[in-house]
Amino acid sequence: MVIPVKRLPEAKSRLAPLSGEHRAALALAFASDTVVAAVASPAVAAVFVVTDDRRVARRLRALGARIVPDDASGGLNGAIEAGRIRALADDPRRRVAALTADLPGLRTVDLTEALVSAPDGRAFVADAPGSGTTLLLSDAHGTLAARFGVDSRYAHEASGALLLAGAGRSLRRDVDTMEDLADAIGLGVGAHTTAALKLLDCVPRLGDCALR
Repeated sequence: MVIPVKRLPEAKSRLAPLSGEHRAALALAFASDTVVAAVASPAVAAVFVVTDDRRVARRLRALGARIVPDDASGGLNGAIEAGRIRALADDPRRRVAALTADLPGLRTVDLTEALVSAPDGRAFVADAPGSGTTLLLSDAHGTLAARFGVDSRYAHEASGALLLAGAGRSLRRDVDTMEDLADAIGLGVGAHTTAALKLLDCVPRLGDCALR
């Protein structure tokens, strides 16, 4: 499993009106809960986090992830490719998956069900709005051909990847906006995000977050 994570000062810019400090704290919490859920899945042999943020690396390594330096060009898809290469170097027989790092309510059972039910070819899970992608699985040869970005759902479909319909809501609920965060809280978020929200005094009024 490959999980790319941006440098915290650059993360979650759409979580307005939160400060940069607040956005960074939440981005780290989201990534932490995503990694915890992935590491716990019996369908995941190893989690490779691709990042060049030292704070992210320290936290996620402690949670069981292996860290891959994000020193490749190509933005998000370049980072995913670096993680894919590292995963296959570790075990060339491995089927690789890429997962976004902003799934604070991810449940291990939802991730596991998607992974074990996927066909042999490339496949993906669309996000809650339906135009993005939260999970992309390689074919049996480890080919991902990631096309994350705006309207990635359609880019992945056009590239021949199969949409996995019926994926659990926690696997589809990524967080980019305050509205997304409110929806994720309603579904239930993990321990790291819960702690960050309490620290930021973001519950119950997300629009009035104030660092305690």
